[in-house]
Amino acid sequence: MHLSPKDNPKLYFSHKTNLLEQSAYRYQLQERDEPNLYRGLFDYDSVPKVSFNHRTVPMDMPAEIWMTDTTFRDGQQSTSPFTVEQIVHLYKLLNKLGGPKGLIRQTEFFIYTEKDRRAVEKCLELGYRFPEVTSWIRASEKDFELVKSLGIKETGVLVSCSDYHIYKKMNLTRKSAMEKYLGVVRQILERGIRPRCHFEDITRADFYGFVVPFAEALRKLGEEYGIPVKIRACDTMGYGVPYPGAALPRSVPGIIYGLRHYAGIPSELLEWHGHNDFYKVVVNASTSWLYGCSSVNCSMLGIGERTGNCPLEAMVIEYCSLRGTDDGMNLPVITEIARYFEDEIGYEIPERTPFVGRNFNVTRAGIHADGLLKDEEIYNIFNTKKLLDRPALVAVDSHSGLAGIAHWINSYFRLSGTPHAIDKQTEIVRLMKERVDAEYAAGRNTVMGDGELANMLREIDFAEYKRLSHIHLRRKSDIAD
Repeated sequence: MHLSPKDNPKLYFSHKTNLLEQSAYRYQLQERDEPNLYRGLFDYDSVPKVSFNHRTVPMDMPAEIWMTDTTFRDGQQSTSPFTVEQIVHLYKLLNKLGGPKGLIRQTEFFIYTEKDRRAVEKCLELGYRFPEVTSWIRASEKDFELVKSLGIKETGVLVSCSDYHIYKKMNLTRKSAMEKYLGVVRQILERGIRPRCHFEDITRADFYGFVVPFAEALRKLGEEYGIPVKIRACDTMGYGVPYPGAALPRSVPGIIYGLRHYAGIPSELLEWHGHNDFYKVVVNASTSWLYGCSSVNCSMLGIGERTGNCPLEAMVIEYCSLRGTDDGMNLPVITEIARYFEDEIGYEIPERTPFVGRNFNVTRAGIHADGLLKDEEIYNIFNTKKLLDRPALVAVDSHSGLAGIAHWINSYFRLSGTPHAIDKQTEIVRLMKERVDAEYAAGRNTVMGDGELANMLREIDFAEYKRLSHIHLRRKSDIAD
């Protein structure tokens, strides 16, 4: 018989690691007269520093991982407000992208205005199980009742945890802040609503002096009411780093390990929410998964305050990379979302944005185009046509060469991989290249558009243009059938 925590609270046998382990240390709230602002790391007049203590924690990927969405909350704070119709359409796309397993588990809404509430009601009327509609509220009696009246089962509530916020913004102490937060969460629990506590600015917070004792108190409060309390670890300023051996408060592995090991928060009640201020939003989200956090919070196209949130499409691809399967997710919906944002909402996606930008799989260099013509796999990251409904393309300019023009013809008329594909030595390709070269010799400095190139082909050889168009239409009809 192995030692259990009841037999020896300080030493017990773990059936997960099959080793004798010390029980987790218990951390008490550490009150301070002055805030701990980690001035050694954040002196404000220089780039924030990353410190290392060379302590590493084990990777511990949860059995289940998933994504949640904040497009209609944090994301919408950075763009022109969506209409109710736009929100409902995007919500439908989230459901479609997440697939039958609901890998986009939840999405959150503001509920302050009449328009916000109409959007919530319209989405609830669809009856989807996933993504679950949740809210984000202020700590007020009016907001608690509003959540209840809308039939929302879970709500986020802000519980800022760094001394920057506790002392400098709210003029509280750690003890008074913790008492205030626990009182708010208790009121939410008393209404039978699941609280999701947003630990704002966790990557500048005193982890053992405030974060862990507060998280443990929330866990116990949830046990008292029989309603689990979720914790969203918010890297509000993007300070988190994924490096092994990095020290707290900036270590993403350390934060996730500490919340699980010292505060006793299970993986399924942990969520990571990051921002991209230092270009680490995707790798930090993936790292949180690897070290035991089940949920990562994202937004479509990465929209959000300042540098934005973690792009949902990035984490969909990360999920596939880490799990080796899409688990039923509908990846071409990523392209549908991007087109809807650009065509219907008027949002301009930077053209080189991975997976969704207009040029993410477009090449200009002639030598690369030659490789694509021989075998698309040489220069395309994966089968973007099959997975994202985005075929690899070549942009035609002064550097495209014969191969680039041939690839454009094959892509435009969907001839690639068929017996009708055009070779770069074909006469029509040579004639088009002469016209393209003449354009740039005359001083042109912009890429040539599809319509412009199609007109050029029509002028050079109308019969060939008609023949290729007929093949294209026939192939489209065959695919539709």
